[in-house]
Amino acid sequence: MINYEDLPEKICLVDYGGNYKAYIDAVYEVFERDFIRHKSTFGSHKLSLKFKPEFQDRAYTFYHMTHKGEIESEREPDLRRCECMPWARPTIENIENWNLKFWRQSRQRSKNRICISLETEEDTYFVILEVRATYVLLWTAFLSEYPHQSRKKLKEYEEWKKGEGINISTPDQLVHSIQEAIKKQEANL
Repeated sequence: MINYEDLPEKICLVDYGGNYKAYIDAVYEVFERDFIRHKSTFGSHKLSLKFKPEFQDRAYTFYHMTHKGEIESEREPDLRRCECMPWARPTIENIENWNLKFWRQSRQRSKNRICISLETEEDTYFVILEVRATYVLLWTAFLSEYPHQSRKKLKEYEEWKKGEGINISTPDQLVHSIQEAIKKQEANL
């Protein structure tokens, strides 16, 4: 469990007098600083972003990290996601230092996702990455909305750790494992 003192402060709408435009600009500034101007990594792997299609003249990854919803064209702003934007980079870059849980996530759309769990005294923050053949893509991040959501992901982690993840203890090992699976899959096509 991570103490709030170890994390950057959240960015709150109230600090911008309720002015959403000024607020979302400040949130984007953090995103830009942490992921566009700074070259972040997951282990030793370069972290990339999805820029297209742009949403409101901003990188598409930013849209995913600050909006929620199942239907892409109908996603809505999520202030809780926005507030935690300063947590994303430290979560990704301190997995080993903070002994964070991370695991391969299989979803209908992709079997190459990595979930990282940052647990604080009150919140559980998740960062989702997508492993590609030659790089790692920052996909989204969000706070758990309900206790059962965190329990479900913890169960997913425990099942992965007992199976595929039994010999994986570093981000690099996980990325290499997924990239090898991608290469085998591409060879079989």
